[in-house]
Amino acid sequence: MANAQNKIEIIANGQTMTATLADTEAARQLLTRLDNGPVTIRMNDYGGFEKVGSLPWSLPTSNRQITTKAGDIMLYQGDNIVIFYGSNSWSYTPLGRIDGAGVSEIRDFLSGNSINVTFAKQGQSGIDDITADADKEPEIYTLQGRRISLAGRKISDLPKGIYIINGKKQLIK
Repeated sequence: MANAQNKIEIIANGQTMTATLADTEAARQLLTRLDNGPVTIRMNDYGGFEKVGSLPWSLPTSNRQITTKAGDIMLYQGDNIVIFYGSNSWSYTPLGRIDGAGVSEIRDFLSGNSINVTFAKQGQSGIDDITADADKEPEIYTLQGRRISLAGRKISDLPKGIYIINGKKQLIK
């Protein structure tokens, strides 16, 4: 597979990891399917060493006996994707491998009995546009928890001190 586009992002439990795809027809077709946008799959714990979930489509198999390790991503029976956080020996089609994460990081990433996992092309978040409420007044609090309204004034017009502005401490000089 061409090196420029052999990566995907995997999002689970509010975290994102990248994975390098294997040089298999199944991995190439997975990448092509992700051109249409990210796909989210409900993945369940199985055997205390893997998460498995059904793909919305089948991929071609080229199964071979493999002993997996944490971080391996495999295709099982043509329409199930499996991410390992432990080891197993079975007949799978390789799809890829999570990049640069250790066993404990992968276990944390996949924690929970049943989780939603999103697969996306690298850089394809599914977020189309980000907008901000430019006219919205910021939320300002004193350190004692009292809310302050600007009422048409600027933040720089506040008396000197430390404030919580939109959830972050800020010093006004």
